[in-house]
Amino acid sequence: MAKVIYPGTFDPVTNGHIDIVYRAVELFDEVIVTVARNPTKTILFSVDERVDMLRESFKDLKKVVVDSFEGLVVDHARNLNAIGIIRGLRAISDFEYEFQMALMNRKLAGEITTILLMPHAKYTYLNSTIVRNLAQFHGDISEFVPPHVFERLKKKFDYK
Repeated sequence: MAKVIYPGTFDPVTNGHIDIVYRAVELFDEVIVTVARNPTKTILFSVDERVDMLRESFKDLKKVVVDSFEGLVVDHARNLNAIGIIRGLRAISDFEYEFQMALMNRKLAGEITTILLMPHAKYTYLNSTIVRNLAQFHGDISEFVPPHVFERLKKKFDYK
């Protein structure tokens, strides 16, 4: 069975993330969307909240599993017997970072392949930071996140 992981902070999950997962399930038998516990990042939602939002987002996709991890992505991939790591590539600005990470991951775990997937063009400018910043000022983010995520953001930022 071809199993891959899609790691990220997903703070919050966006329609761009969801698009990447839908692309991945067309290619692989199982996609494990995994929330990274990154102590160096300032987050809005707890790990449990992010896992819940992801599970709600993919509740109808039988090939998707959601979990969380702490540590190296390649170690988590190995523990799950994954053959690859999915990463989203939005724009050329993402390429250098993702290329460096892919090379380091190959050095650490040559048996695990990094797979770069591009989202639909309408999501190429979208990321969680932009969504959080818009939500903080009560901007309309309804087209950038699933409805259940929008509701959680409205509560976090006390939308009227």
